[in-house]
Amino acid sequence: MTDVAALAADLGYRAGWAAVRRAPERAARAVFDRAGEFAGRRNGGPEQLRRNLARVIGTDPANVPDDLVADAVRSYARYWCEAFRLPTQDRATAASTATLPDPDHARLDAAVARGKGVVLALPHTGNWDMAGVWLVHHYGKFATVAERLKPESLFTQFVEYRESLGFEIFPLSGGEQPPFGALAERLRAGGIVCLLGERDIARQGVPVTFFGERTRMPAGSARLAIETGAALIPVHHWFEEAPYSAMSCGEEIDVSAGVEAATQALADAFAVNIAAHPTDWHMLQPLWEADWTDKQKARLADTGGAT
Repeated sequence: MTDVAALAADLGYRAGWAAVRRAPERAARAVFDRAGEFAGRRNGGPEQLRRNLARVIGTDPANVPDDLVADAVRSYARYWCEAFRLPTQDRATAASTATLPDPDHARLDAAVARGKGVVLALPHTGNWDMAGVWLVHHYGKFATVAERLKPESLFTQFVEYRESLGFEIFPLSGGEQPPFGALAERLRAGGIVCLLGERDIARQGVPVTFFGERTRMPAGSARLAIETGAALIPVHHWFEEAPYSAMSCGEEIDVSAGVEAATQALADAFAVNIAAHPTDWHMLQPLWEADWTDKQKARLADTGGAT
């Protein structure tokens, strides 16, 4: 990103947080809904999103329904609308708009009660910040990581935003030390760690098969569970009619076979839930090996296998 583009992004997000949080909710949602609809139908919508959704529904990109692409972009726009508004909302009220079935809640309660920590791994679906607000409301502060953005002021905005929601944030890179050790400490103390789990941002993932094709996914969730004895649980969040949303908390992942097997099990769980709610999967970047650029492939070779 150029300096000018970085500055523009910084100013844009600042304007969004300043303006959207002050607008009436119905008006704000309507604006983002229309913007998402327009972006989702303009020239067939985002090309990479269409390619990604094609894997989910088992077809070619050209045969992905235009309505699905448009609905997916509208869902992504809804995420941003809610993100901009969350800091000014009452936390208990916001948490009450998300629901978790009683059996799933009991499963999470049992994992937390063991006192060995819980790693919750989720894909980029629905509104992960709203899911975090629900978690803070029911279980208190949890730890997570944040991708370092440019410019630094934009990264700082996102950290401050999520800390205001009650999250404990560690930078994925550029901190005094890698976040793994601090996250492990939180787990050994019986805490909760939440990690987005299907996009290999740190370039240290392991190979998995996802919707029948090869890619790589972050290994951090599995490694933390194996090293600390924490429970590893796949979770999912998706949208219902605004302002409501829903969540699931899956069966604990068996990590006894090692990092690769546990990460593949996570990928399988993610696939089931994404297939059930494809509209709310916000993956606009290349994910599968077949879509990697030459630069990504060269980086893979240079790092000896990490993407």
